[in-house]
Amino acid sequence: MTYALIIRRRLQSLCFVFFGVTFLTFVIANLVPTDVARMVAGNQASQETVDQVRRDLGLDKPVLHRYVLYIGRLVQGDLGTSIRTGNPVLSDLTTFLPATLELALFGLTLSVLIAIPLGVAAAVYRGRMPDHLIRLVGVSGISMPAFWLALLLLYVFYGTLDVLPAGGRMDAALAATIPAVTGLMTVDTLIAGDAAAFWSALRHLLLPGATLAIITMGGGMRLIRASMIEALEADYIVTARANGLSEFRILFGHALPNALIPFVTALALTLGDLLAGSVVIEAIFGWPGMGSYILSAALSLDFPAIMGFTVLVASIYVLANLLVDLSYMVLNPRVRQME
Repeated sequence: MTYALIIRRRLQSLCFVFFGVTFLTFVIANLVPTDVARMVAGNQASQETVDQVRRDLGLDKPVLHRYVLYIGRLVQGDLGTSIRTGNPVLSDLTTFLPATLELALFGLTLSVLIAIPLGVAAAVYRGRMPDHLIRLVGVSGISMPAFWLALLLLYVFYGTLDVLPAGGRMDAALAATIPAVTGLMTVDTLIAGDAAAFWSALRHLLLPGATLAIITMGGGMRLIRASMIEALEADYIVTARANGLSEFRILFGHALPNALIPFVTALALTLGDLLAGSVVIEAIFGWPGMGSYILSAALSLDFPAIMGFTVLVASIYVLANLLVDLSYMVLNPRVRQME
């Protein structure tokens, strides 16, 4: 079975998930006891003006009818207009998404680089002191509240040692000289060939990225450890050792690829969680991403912005699950044969 056919089948099934999510969020948003027409028209507007705004926005129609109209606009790329900013929601999201995406990818990369070697080491030294220490580190990372860890890192590395900046994406003087190509500061500075700007962008990423990495690495590390222990006890590992394969090749050539299969699932979902749930981290570090945007939208009951954000997050989860399916086929050919 070809990858193209598998991708088509996955997209067909995931379309139902996507429409289910949009329908539920649309209905919930419309059940909130708030007069959106009054908010748009203003508190001083007359009732006739409010009624006219309600008709213009289609709020006088049944919820199901409004949902059909919303889906019709959605497939054309129209997420509505933000009540708070007055801009198209799609334009706002594309403005703030690169910052959140860069932070999430950086934090996820750090988390993977820490979780995999620690998880493998914990499995190799199962039941011994290194295993206990590594598990303690993992549990500590999971247990620490994100806001507390963020404030602790700020206190140590900014307030006490003064070696890292407190917030923002880059020094303002350097940011003005970097043309926006991808919206990812580290990538754009590399494209521009500006080493000083790249170092500034990287330094600004370290504290919020490290916060995300620490709070997410524990789960991945424990998953790798459990999967590695199961893999190391499998018959094919016993056979590999009997055939005289080196321990390095057994660990990283045979056991680890099988242990990564459940880890990949968690990894894709973790990325979605980081993109959707980094509101606290972005607020503490002054990171101008989607977290600050959706927080302001929620406080002002900006329903078009909230719905647009929900659609974007649902799309990310759908794509993440598709990537998980494809990675399964690479890591485990038997999955491809069962299709």
